[in-house]
Amino acid sequence: MGQASPDIITFGESMALFMPQEHKALERATTLEQGFGGAESNVAIGLSRLGSSVGWFGALGNDPFGRIILKTLRGEGVDVSRVRLSEEAPTGMMFRETVAGRMAVHYYRKHSAASRMEPEQLDEAYIQGAKLLHVTGITAALSDNCRRTVRRAIDIAKDAGVKVSFDPNLRLKLWSIEEAREVLLPFAADADYFLPGWDELMLLYSTDSYDAVKQKLLELDAVTIIKGKEDATIVLEGGEETAVPFYKAEKVIDTVGAGDGFCAGFLAGIMKGMTPVDAVKLASINGSLVVQMRGDWEALPEWSVVEQRMSDKAWVER
Repeated sequence: MGQASPDIITFGESMALFMPQEHKALERATTLEQGFGGAESNVAIGLSRLGSSVGWFGALGNDPFGRIILKTLRGEGVDVSRVRLSEEAPTGMMFRETVAGRMAVHYYRKHSAASRMEPEQLDEAYIQGAKLLHVTGITAALSDNCRRTVRRAIDIAKDAGVKVSFDPNLRLKLWSIEEAREVLLPFAADADYFLPGWDELMLLYSTDSYDAVKQKLLELDAVTIIKGKEDATIVLEGGEETAVPFYKAEKVIDTVGAGDGFCAGFLAGIMKGMTPVDAVKLASINGSLVVQMRGDWEALPEWSVVEQRMSDKAWVER
């Protein structure tokens, strides 16, 4: 186990994903496509494709679904040396369908292997050896022990001088906004990079006043990246505010994974030494490419594609 840690480490639940071909409802479908997804594993694949050194860990069932997730992540160049395959609990599952033009997701993740993660299972040296730890609010929402595991991981990182990136990824199917606030706002206070959507901020701070929210965010130590405020991403850094216009997608096929693609692009940019504003430009291109194909992570681009888009005049001309 003595290998060096990757630069970026993330962890959470990755689930088997099933969806009907085309845009059918599950009740009418006779066949389902199989894939997998999870916010943190999507980000890990996105980072790896952008040339970053990245590791993902979590607990998966020792079942066909857990094994294919593990093999695929490994094949994508993600370090999976700290993943645990559980004999006691299964890999979680999700079923996605389109009903009346809107996407619906059905989760079967209760008592999954991931929901049983414990703080004692964390490899402290693995986290201490990284440059950045990325966590999301989804993992904390799974169970009390998962919440403590995320808390402990953040503490280990902070004590070791490892930067912390936090995407609240608010999922109100998993917990109430009151519960979420109690857990997620302290995480934001400990983050170096905070990546909320504007809609999430209105819920977390229970106001739709931008000035009131901005005031709260300026009290944080983090560089805050506000996604989806009108047609821009807002970067708040050291009291300075910069709006970065969206990079327009040519066509939108499937919006799932766009936020994870954005996150991977931003963190890759930071690791390449970019300013937060330039990292957001990279992130915006990355996110726009993800929505042009079906799947959670399949459309995440390689670095050469993003680099070419960044150097194109299109960005400047908008």
